Amino acid sequence: MKRRMFLGLTATLPMLATRRTEARAAEGDPLHPGPGHVGPTNLITDVTGLTVGEAHDARSRTGVTVILPDQRVACAVDVRGGGPGTRETDALTAGNLVRSVDAIVLSGGSVYGLGSADGVAAWLGARGRGFSMTKQPGVPPSPIVPTAILFDLANGGDKNWGLNPPYRDLALRAMDHPSRGVTLGTAGAGYGAQAGALKGGLGSASFVTADGLTIGALVAVNSLGSVVVPGTRHFWAGPFEIGREFGGLGASAAHVDPEDWGRAKLNPAARANTTIACIATDADIDADDLKRIAMMAQDGLARAIRPVHSPFDGDVIFALSTGHRPLPPRPRALYVARLGALAADVLARAVARGVYEASLPPGMGGPTWKSLPG
Repeated sequence: MKRRMFLGLTATLPMLATRRTEARAAEGDPLHPGPGHVGPTNLITDVTGLTVGEAHDARSRTGVTVILPDQRVACAVDVRGGGPGTRETDALTAGNLVRSVDAIVLSGGSVYGLGSADGVAAWLGARGRGFSMTKQPGVPPSPIVPTAILFDLANGGDKNWGLNPPYRDLALRAMDHPSRGVTLGTAGAGYGAQAGALKGGLGSASFVTADGLTIGALVAVNSLGSVVVPGTRHFWAGPFEIGREFGGLGASAAHVDPEDWGRAKLNPAARANTTIACIATDADIDADDLKRIAMMAQDGLARAIRPVHSPFDGDVIFALSTGHRPLPPRPRALYVARLGALAADVLARAVARGVYEASLPPGMGGPTWKSLPG
């Protein structure tokens, strides 16, 4: 009798669970919203209210990428790398006066690249955009433009710029025509990037949930670590690939030695690496919730790059919200958890896409992902 009761209960539980799941989905339960899909362009600009500007200098083998919201947006940052280079990230710390931004800049050039924010700030200020306590005649606003840089100084480009590094001008060029299109691979901040032993680049990806929330990522991949499984062409991010967005090879079945870093950079040097990224969502959430999303998104780098967050990387992730989609007041923390988990997956995909799409700039040698033996 007990055995029959147990078997009957075992058969009934899955049906009850399915009915509960369907009921929750029908009620809009954030735990069971149903299947989502990639955004229309699979780019960060699938998030309403964002455009992106890009510019590069082929001679110097470097570039700049600007994420430009239509208006000021809430923002947070999370820094995990041991050698970061940043500007105005302290402004985003909890308890400070201003925790919203007018633009985010990702730049090559190491410390010189921080000057790219000067160009973006000038462009915004000339258009009356920025923070002001009170508007006064003759007093311009103060654009808030947090910036993160990567090291591409040793990639063979001409860096003999003397007193005139190109980054302010590159930023102004990037702001000439910000658009919803994003060139991936060897473009913008990823122009001179190197991902381990492979050519790095600029990557982006997006995802739209069944209940209509969009999350996107934009990343410049210049990591110490490798993005591919040792001895294979499989991306570490393979399990998260949607369709054939970075080759369609899927997950690798290889067993990896814990000390085998595969195609990581040899002879790593301080500040010679870094992966910098921006996560964006249209969900209306504040800077504190965005901080948690930025922290969770760092797991996406860990899924896509090995090793990561080393003493020689300057890994930085910004997270912003354009606020176009209000959320129910409860359970807000659950929505934050969902968005953070999705941010990690989307960022992992963006990393792989950036390397998958990368090509060699004129005169630059070395392997690309597409040149690896099949």
